[in-house]
Amino acid sequence: MPFTEHLAVRLAIALGIGLLIGVERERRKGTGPSRAPAGIRTFAIVSLSGGISLTIGGELLLAVAALCVAGLSIVAYQAKHRDDPGFTTAVALLTALLLGALAVRQPALAAGLAVAVAVLLAARTRLHRFVQDVLTEQELHDGLLFAAAALVVLPLTPDQPIGPLAVFNPRTLWKLVVIVMTISAAGYIALRALGPRYGLPIAGLAFGFVSSAATIGSMGARAAQEPRLLRAAVSGAVLSTVSTILQMGIVLFVTNRSTLWALSLPLLIAGVAAVFYGALFTIKSGNQKSQQADTEGRAFNPVTALIFAATVSAILLASAAVNRWLGSRGLAVATGLAGFADTHAAAISVASLVSAQQIGVSDALMPILIGLTTNTATKAVAAITTGGTRFALQVIPGLLLVILAAWAGFALIIINR
Repeated sequence: MPFTEHLAVRLAIALGIGLLIGVERERRKGTGPSRAPAGIRTFAIVSLSGGISLTIGGELLLAVAALCVAGLSIVAYQAKHRDDPGFTTAVALLTALLLGALAVRQPALAAGLAVAVAVLLAARTRLHRFVQDVLTEQELHDGLLFAAAALVVLPLTPDQPIGPLAVFNPRTLWKLVVIVMTISAAGYIALRALGPRYGLPIAGLAFGFVSSAATIGSMGARAAQEPRLLRAAVSGAVLSTVSTILQMGIVLFVTNRSTLWALSLPLLIAGVAAVFYGALFTIKSGNQKSQQADTEGRAFNPVTALIFAATVSAILLASAAVNRWLGSRGLAVATGLAGFADTHAAAISVASLVSAQQIGVSDALMPILIGLTTNTATKAVAAITTGGTRFALQVIPGLLLVILAAWAGFALIIINR
């Protein structure tokens, strides 16, 4: 490869990668006869050597250089650290060589990976403390279970409708399982980091954008597992409906703004009701001590996630059966049935009809609210099946308050016409 200004810049990036990683290693190498054998100069030279090797000799010379670096590292560590070899620096040295070579072909990727490696090396103490002192055995097992569910099972799950009426998509249902696990784990992390008073409400508000029904299911499972967190879990569950209202406004804004303006009063009143009810339980949970967040527990319960997916499957099957029985009678019926599974999809369908001028804006309001109402029924079922009677008796009034507020706003629109 001829030497060009373009190549010079990439070799300079390779040198910079070595300096970046070498700075961190230089601070760790110590002093005196027992110091580590590689520091900033060694890393800079090795990384630059990787770039030069790939430039002048291709992959073959790079492989030879990698073998030489590995061999020299082994010799140095046998001479300096007979009792504890400490292979981190040796592996980092080989990584610097490869990143230097990568900089010749993909400099942006190599630079980004170098920063990641340097951060990982610098965070050694924090990572060790987290794994040994903070992370529990149960949390480790839950993390591995989640990784298997999301990275192994999900990609292998069929992505096509099966079963009665072809309403069951295995991949979609398993995504629900993974979503519930994710929300529950996020709530658990927020619980430990912020305490029950603020952790669960914040998690509920955030993950309500993913799925309010799934969030309510996860909060119910948390309340069933740790009854002392009942009020905070109720707050997170009800605040997830705030996200439902906000997301409804967003999808209507994107699909058809005139429908959004027409529904703005019902959505505003419903959102205020949800904030009020959720804030009430956030305040009530203030007597729960923050140290409760430090108690050991499970990040999620896989059985709860499976129960939630089964509940959604039953609702989908019932909706499809009723829809086949009624056929295409009435937009309100169709929207209500769709709302059991996803109120936003139902709203988008109705707003799209308005955009296509197949129905008027005034004709779209009631079907969308019906879809929001049937989705509330799904949330109520999730609260009962996952959180038990105490949880459901406190969440369902909040859900009813929100949906009644939405209908009250609709009634005001009718009266003022």
